[in-house]
Amino acid sequence: MRYLLAVTLLASSPAAVAQEEISDPQPASIEVSPAELALAVGDSVQLQVIVRDASGTVIEDAPVLYLPEWGQFWNLDQRTWGFNLFRVSGDGLVTASKPGAYGVRVRVPVGDDDFLDELVPLRIVEPPITGVRIVDPPAHFYEGTSVRLDIEYTDRTGATRDGAEGGFRSSDRDVAEVDEHGYLTLAKRGRTIVTAMAGDAKTLLEVEVAKNPSRRLSAVVDDTSVRTGDVVQVRATVLDGDDRPVPDAPITYTFNATTPALASGGPSSGMITPDGRFVADLPGEYTILATSGGLSERVTLLVRPRDARREVNLVGHGRVNEYGTSDLWVWEGNDGRDYAVTGTHRGEGKALFWDVTDPSAMEIVGSVKVDARNVNDVKVSADGSVAVISREGASNRRNGIVILDVSSPRDGIEIIAEYDDQLTGGVHNLFVHDDHVYALSAGQRYDIINIEDPSNPHRVGTFQLPNPDRAIHDVWVVDGVAYSANWNDGVVAVDVGGGGQGGTPRSPVLMGQVPFGTGWNHAVFPYRSKSTGKHYVFAGDEAARSGSFSPDPEIGTGTPGYDDEPNRWRGWIHILEWDPAGDSAPRLVARYEVPEAGSHNIWVEDEVMYVAFYNGGLRVVDVSGELLGDLYRQGREIGRFLPYDADGLVPNAPQVWGAQPFKGHVFFSDYNTGLWAVRLGDSGQ
Repeated sequence: MRYLLAVTLLASSPAAVAQEEISDPQPASIEVSPAELALAVGDSVQLQVIVRDASGTVIEDAPVLYLPEWGQFWNLDQRTWGFNLFRVSGDGLVTASKPGAYGVRVRVPVGDDDFLDELVPLRIVEPPITGVRIVDPPAHFYEGTSVRLDIEYTDRTGATRDGAEGGFRSSDRDVAEVDEHGYLTLAKRGRTIVTAMAGDAKTLLEVEVAKNPSRRLSAVVDDTSVRTGDVVQVRATVLDGDDRPVPDAPITYTFNATTPALASGGPSSGMITPDGRFVADLPGEYTILATSGGLSERVTLLVRPRDARREVNLVGHGRVNEYGTSDLWVWEGNDGRDYAVTGTHRGEGKALFWDVTDPSAMEIVGSVKVDARNVNDVKVSADGSVAVISREGASNRRNGIVILDVSSPRDGIEIIAEYDDQLTGGVHNLFVHDDHVYALSAGQRYDIINIEDPSNPHRVGTFQLPNPDRAIHDVWVVDGVAYSANWNDGVVAVDVGGGGQGGTPRSPVLMGQVPFGTGWNHAVFPYRSKSTGKHYVFAGDEAARSGSFSPDPEIGTGTPGYDDEPNRWRGWIHILEWDPAGDSAPRLVARYEVPEAGSHNIWVEDEVMYVAFYNGGLRVVDVSGELLGDLYRQGREIGRFLPYDADGLVPNAPQVWGAQPFKGHVFFSDYNTGLWAVRLGDSGQ
């Protein structure tokens, strides 16, 4: 590294200027402080770097690079994901987000081809507990019974901490004992003070143990013959000598199963909740036991197979193998024909438009090319006249969205407008709802862009979580509520006009948030069950089992089709029973996990879930009725289809991206092979 220095010489004669070539001082050593980092979640620290040359002289303004090292990035057993674990700014400010062992690599270039390198170990721990609360303790305690206390812990950041370690004690252990899990054993009548504590935080509960009036326990169910996956509510009541209900009498539920899987040493076969909801994963005979003190009652169920399987028949395939295919959207055009649009990765900024009126003979009828490396997401307005596509990797870094006239795709697709104001970091995902586009901006927020006049798009609002270091991946808007997938922060619900909290697109209002311990929350789909009226939120994880996530093509993109071998994925669908506009707290009630693959995008319609599981293909799942437990093991999978294609971008390597049911068919995009259409056969096949 060399430069020319202009030197002004002062003399009795007129000034003269000479140029001489001077070498830059070359870095020979670096000192980083602190040399090790130990932070709690939410904490930040500024790294200081001193660069010296061979003589020990400090080199001012030497360029320094800060590179995060995830440490447990690939340790999926620890459920650690490489997004939003911690952040390092360009000037060395480290902000901790998720517990784990990581590192910050500090590099200083030396010449053109070398660098000095120092690894700063980073250990992130949970912030200290500052609040302990006993949630809804019973108003009555009876001798001879046992009660578990429900404890809520909050930490310094205000976050609720599930599974935080605490302790308990009873002031009079002859009256009541309490174990490390919060179970109270009520031995005799009297009073005691129960203390729940964690760190320096604690709370007290006065417990008065009364005479137990219980004499009988009754337990009934509506049906004793059900299928796997059907939720059975056991209604148990404790009665006194006059057959009157005993208020707050504790009831504990357990079950025993007789199934072939258990007889052969197989896995457990179902679950029962503290409020008596039971579901069986495997067929067989189940005995549910309700107990309260010395009382008990049993109910026996006969559980038969669900028999949800149906054939999944191939109808058509539109091959794309010169670049990757990303998301899709299918709609009926204004001319009465059916169309689909698919995005591309490394496809020179193309979006492809298909006529899918005959799914067995899908054909590309047009394309649009924009300045982008990836067109990751594609959406179409409800009236079928306007499409919006996302841009990432624009040559001038002005990414944003592109608005298209698709009123007659066979006659041509026209660009109406582009919008990139403050969207220079790239738009990965977007959604169109009620003449507004919800566009992700650099993975930190979504901007709300009015397109009532598609030729004049303009921002009217924006939403992001209070901490600007948080990350977001997807957004889906239904009935004026925007649901977003926020990696470590789980699912976030925002009122944008229909949530009853006064929110609008111009002024979004946060309604609620449900974090998941995995930190992988990647996609979200809200759905109200027609059979039960319950409102569910389907939230999908995404984590890579192999590959690199560097954007440098010489290193590898980590995207299926651009590595030497196809990636393997991990993650599942979390199912929340949650209506953000209602009064009930969200409950994580069920999951759908494919053991050999990980989830991507989700669609739920008419009590069926269509989900892309990357190398696990398209999965079609029965989500009718109440949902509880492990849907995969319950036999709720209706069918699957793996799109093998020897002429694919990566041959015979399914990487299903997204699926959408439409007019009796299921269309789905596959990264390596393009657009597919399948149809479900009749039940019982």
